Amino acid sequence: MSKYIKTPAYPGSMPVDISFVFADEKPAGKRGFLKPAGDHFVFEDGTLARFWGVNFNGGANFPEHEDAEKTARRLAQAGCNIVRFHQLDAEWDTPNIYAFTKGKRVTTTRVLDPDSMDRLDYLIYSLKKEGIYVYFDMMTYRKFKSGDGIELAKELKDSAKPYSIVNRRMIELQKEFCDQIWNRYNPYTKMLYKDDPVFAMTEITNECDLFDMKAYQGKHDNSFPYVWELRQSFKNWLENKGIEYDWENCELWAKVHPIIDWKLDVTMAYYQEMYDYMRSIGVKIPITGTNWLHGSHANAIAEKNMDFSDGHHYYYDWRWGEEDKFCANEQINGYKYVMANLGTMRLNNMPYFVSEWDMPWPNAYRAESPIYYAAITALQDWTGMAIHTYAYSPKLEHMDILGKEVSSATIGGVPYREGIFSTWNDPAKFGLFYHAALIVRRSDITPANKKVGATYPETLEKVYSTAYQGGLEKHRMVSVIPGDEAVGCDEVISIADEVKWEDPNIIMSDNGQMWRNISKKFGGIDTPRTKVVYGKLTAGRNANAASMEGTEVSGMKVVSKTDFAVIALSSLTNDPIEISENMLLTTIGRARNTDQVYDGDKMIDYGKAPILSEVITATITLKTERNDLKVWGVNAEGFYVGEVPAKFADGTMTFTVGEKFPASYYLIVAE
Repeated sequence: MSKYIKTPAYPGSMPVDISFVFADEKPAGKRGFLKPAGDHFVFEDGTLARFWGVNFNGGANFPEHEDAEKTARRLAQAGCNIVRFHQLDAEWDTPNIYAFTKGKRVTTTRVLDPDSMDRLDYLIYSLKKEGIYVYFDMMTYRKFKSGDGIELAKELKDSAKPYSIVNRRMIELQKEFCDQIWNRYNPYTKMLYKDDPVFAMTEITNECDLFDMKAYQGKHDNSFPYVWELRQSFKNWLENKGIEYDWENCELWAKVHPIIDWKLDVTMAYYQEMYDYMRSIGVKIPITGTNWLHGSHANAIAEKNMDFSDGHHYYYDWRWGEEDKFCANEQINGYKYVMANLGTMRLNNMPYFVSEWDMPWPNAYRAESPIYYAAITALQDWTGMAIHTYAYSPKLEHMDILGKEVSSATIGGVPYREGIFSTWNDPAKFGLFYHAALIVRRSDITPANKKVGATYPETLEKVYSTAYQGGLEKHRMVSVIPGDEAVGCDEVISIADEVKWEDPNIIMSDNGQMWRNISKKFGGIDTPRTKVVYGKLTAGRNANAASMEGTEVSGMKVVSKTDFAVIALSSLTNDPIEISENMLLTTIGRARNTDQVYDGDKMIDYGKAPILSEVITATITLKTERNDLKVWGVNAEGFYVGEVPAKFADGTMTFTVGEKFPASYYLIVAE
C-alpha cells in the first residue's frame, strides 16, 4: 500500500534554494539586451542565453508589492529565470491591465489602469533583482469595446480573432497599446520599458491566425462586416496577383490554394507592420508574430522575417467541464511520439522558444513532464521554455489544494481556468523545476551531435511531421522552408521522411544522454552533473542491457519498490556527481489532495488540504570518490527531517530513501 507525506507549498519560499548556482546572473539585464545569433539568442556581452521559467496568467501579473518580492524570490530559488506575462488584457481577470477591480463599468480598452500598472511595475522590479527576465505578450484576450471605436464590439471574440490581423482600426489600437507599454516609465527600475534589458522577448499576438479559420466557421456569414472585410482583402489580393477565383462564395477556412497563399501574405504583412512600428518607437528586444501551428505549416513560414519562432505544446487527455471532469492519465513514457508538431515550428537559423507547455493536473504521471520537456529543450538546442502556468490569481496564500485556484467552477466561462494549470503548489511538477532548470540553463544535457534539416514541401496545405516523430529525440531537428538553404545542417531530408531508431522500443539521443524505453515505460537522463531515472521503474530493465535488476544510468543504479517515480540527482557545484560535495536528490511520483476521489477516470471530489506526495522507496547506489557525504531528508518547510543511513564501499555510496526519514528532497552534502 502506498504511503503519502504532507507536501504543502509556501508562496515565498521553496524547500531547497538553488539560486546560488546562478548568482552571477543577477540582476536580469546585466549582460545587455538579448540578440538573435543564428539558432540561438545571445546577450550583448556575447553570453549564450538559456531560459527556464513560467507564465503568469491574468491576475497573477498584478500581485501586491510584498507578494511580488516573495514570488520572485521563490522562482529564483527553484532555478527559474524567465516569466511570460500572459492574459494581462483579459477582462475576466482581477486585476487586469484595464481595471484594477470589478464594479465600475469599463467602456474602453484604450486606458491602462494606474493601480494595475503600479503593481506590474513593481513586479518587474522584483523579478529583475532576482535575475528573472520578462517575456511580454502584446495581445492575448483584449475584448474591444464600442468606446474603442470598434463596430459590433460585443459580437467579437477575445482579441477579435482572427479579424485583428486585417482590420485597420484594430491594428491602430494594437499600435497604441505598444506605445503605452514600451514608452512607460517604471518608477522602481527608473527606466522606460523599452530601455530595460529585463525584457527579453515579445510577441505580436497570442494564438491568433488566419490559417485555422474553421474555428470561426458558422459564427458569422457574409453579412457580418468583418467577414466581408476578409473577403474584400482576398479580392484585392487576387486582383494584384492576376488570379481569378470565386472570392465572394468560397469557404474562407479551406486549406487550399490560393486561399492559403493570400492568408500567408496578409499575415506576414501584419507581422511586418507591427514589427516595424515597435522598432520605430524604440523597442530593442526580439519580436515574434504568434506561437502555434494549427492546420498548416504556413503558420511557421509566416514567422520567417521575425527574430525568433515560438511554439505551444500540451500533453493531456482530459475532458474538463463545469461538472464532468475526466482525466485518462496517459504516461509520456510508453507513448511513441510526444512533441513532433512542436518541433516543426523551429525554423533553421532562428532562435526557438516555447512559451507554453504543460502536462496538467490531475494526470497521475505528470511528474515525468518537467524532466522530459527540459531534456528535449537542451537536446534540441532551443532557447528555453515557460510552463503554462504558475498561477491565475495573485492570492497565492489561499491556494492550499491542487487544481482549485478559485471559488467558482469557471473563470470567464472556461472550467479549466479554475486551477488545473496552476503549478506553483504542485510537487509533481514545480517540485522538479530544480533539475529541469539545471538541465536547460547549465546545459547539463548537451545538444545532439547531428543537425538534421527537414524541408517543408512547396504546398502549404498540410503539416507533415513524420521526420520529427522519429528524429526529435535523436538529432537536432530544424525546419527548412521552401527557398531557403539548409545552412549548418549535417543532413537534409524531407519533413515527410521517416527517421528510424535502431530498436523500435528504445528512443535514444545520438549523444546517449537521454533515452526512453517505450515498451517498459521508463526513461533516463545520463550526464556528468544530472542523472535521472523516471517512469515505471519496477519494470527493471536498462535501455542498454537485456536484463538487469533495477534501473541504471552510468554511475547511478536505482532499485525501486515504488512502481512509478522520478528520481533525479544533480550536482549543485560545477563538478560532476562523481566528485561533487553538494548534490540535490528529488524523489517524486504521484501527488494528490487529501481525500481526492475518482470513479474510474471521472473526478468526484477534489479533496482537501494538505497536498500529499507519494513516498518513493528506492535503494540508490552512486559512484563517488568521496566518503564524507551525508544524506539529509528535507521537508516542505526546508527543515532537515533526519539523516538517511549510507554505506560506502569500493568507490560507491549506497542508501535507501523512503524508509527512514522519508521526504521528497534529499541534500547529499560533505560534512
